[in-house]
Amino acid sequence: MSKDTGISWTDHTFNPWWGCTAVSAGCDHCYAETFDSRLGGDHWGKGKPRRIFGEEHWQEPIAWNEAARKAGKHALVFCASMADVMDDEAPAGQRSRLWELIAATPYLTWQLLTKRPQRYARWLPRESLMNIWLGATCEDQATYDLRWPILRRVADDRDLTTFVSYEPAMGPLSMSGPVPGINHFPVPDWLICGGETGDHRRPMPTEWATAIAAECALYGVKFWMKQMSARTPVLGAALIPAGLLIRQRPEAE
Repeated sequence: MSKDTGISWTDHTFNPWWGCTAVSAGCDHCYAETFDSRLGGDHWGKGKPRRIFGEEHWQEPIAWNEAARKAGKHALVFCASMADVMDDEAPAGQRSRLWELIAATPYLTWQLLTKRPQRYARWLPRESLMNIWLGATCEDQATYDLRWPILRRVADDRDLTTFVSYEPAMGPLSMSGPVPGINHFPVPDWLICGGETGDHRRPMPTEWATAIAAECALYGVKFWMKQMSARTPVLGAALIPAGLLIRQRPEAE
C-alpha cells in the first residue's frame, strides 16, 4: 500500500530533521536512533544537535502533492519517522517551515505522531491546517491514560482526525470505561497496533492485539495491525495471525 516507505500504514515519510530524546520505556530500543548511529550520526539525547536537510529534501513533498493532485486522490505522509515533531529541542525554524510546507500541500494528509501530545497546544499553528491527523504513541495503559486525553482535547478544539500508535506494544491496552463493554469516553478515530522488532525486542502476546482489535470493532475505531514481535518488520508482518490481519484507516480528505 505504501509508495516509497516500508511503513505499511502510510504512503510517504518526511522528516523535517533527525534526532530526539527518550521520554518513556517505549523509546528504549528506538529503531531510529539505532539507524542514525549505524550511519555515524549522534543526534539523539538531551543537548545533542539534530540533523537538518537542504532544499532538495524539502521539495520532495511538493512533488508528492502534485502527483496526488493529478491522481485526484490525497496521499498520506507520516511525519516524522526519524524524529518527534514536538521535540523540545527541535532545530530553530524547522517546525515553522514544516507548517508552511503542510499549508502548501493540500493534497497531502500529514500524519503527525508524538510521545509529547502536551506540546501540540503550544506548537501547532492557530491558523486552520485541516490536512493534519494528530497522533500519539501509547505503548501501554499508563501512557494511553496520560497521552490520549491530552491529544483528544487539542484535536477536538481543531476538529482534526486522531490516531493512536500502540507500538511497541509493551502491555495490554484498553479504551474501555469502568463498565466492561460500555465506553464512557471518546475514542480515537484510528489505532495502529505493532509488536516491537529488533534483536532486543520485548514480545507482544497475541492476546493484547486480539483484545484491542475487538475493542476497535466494538467502538467503531479503524484498526491497523502492523506487525507481531519479530526480528524485522517484514517478519513481524508475516507472523500476523489470519484473524488479526485487519488493515483499516480513515479516509484522507
